Amino acid sequence: MAPDPPRRADPLHRAGPPQRAGRAATGERTTPTGPIEVRRSARRRRTVSAYREGDRTIVLIPARMTAEEEDRWVATMLDKLAAQEERRRRPRADLEERAARLSERYLAGRARPAAVRWVDNQHTRWGSCTPATGTIRLSHRLRGMPEYVLDYVLLHELAHLLVPGHGSDFWALLEAYPRTERARGFLEGVVAAERLPDAGGADGPDAGDAGDAGDAGDAGGAGEPWPGESSPS
Repeated sequence: MAPDPPRRADPLHRAGPPQRAGRAATGERTTPTGPIEVRRSARRRRTVSAYREGDRTIVLIPARMTAEEEDRWVATMLDKLAAQEERRRRPRADLEERAARLSERYLAGRARPAAVRWVDNQHTRWGSCTPATGTIRLSHRLRGMPEYVLDYVLLHELAHLLVPGHGSDFWALLEAYPRTERARGFLEGVVAAERLPDAGGADGPDAGDAGDAGDAGDAGGAGEPWPGESSPS
């Protein structure tokens, strides 16, 4: 009687999950900043990279690294990630500190925003705010403009936290800022230059600041246009 032929392994019922070619075993460790997963790859020769995945940090290293090299590179990449995240947080913190100083100096500290941040999707307004939540958003187009212009736009939105409309009570709040008219003139000039034929820097068609949900009724945007700008449709 002939022996039974050797049985082939069933790919659907093999022991353990399928392994990717060139991928070595992973290692995990726990640090005060959260769990870290180190993934070794035979395809990776000289580069090391890291990224956040939920509450975990993933570090990708060459398979040939020694344990000592792994420890050194994990520490290096954690420091780099922390520095990158700090740089991303810093602009927002700078804006919030700036807003606090302006409020204290010109509004007796009465305007206290919950958050102040840059946004990339405001093409028909320089700034907007939601008084109900205390959130202020500034257009990325203000980056690189003179400090007094940024201060004016930020102060304008801070004033809207106290007075939603653009009546006499609102403008009275801005009287203390000495460069209001100069800043408004600067913004009008920017908009006029963008509208010149072949200006090159003009914004394309705007879809109502898509992605900035909830701004349709924000003070400083829909109530009255900024200098030289048209109201969003």
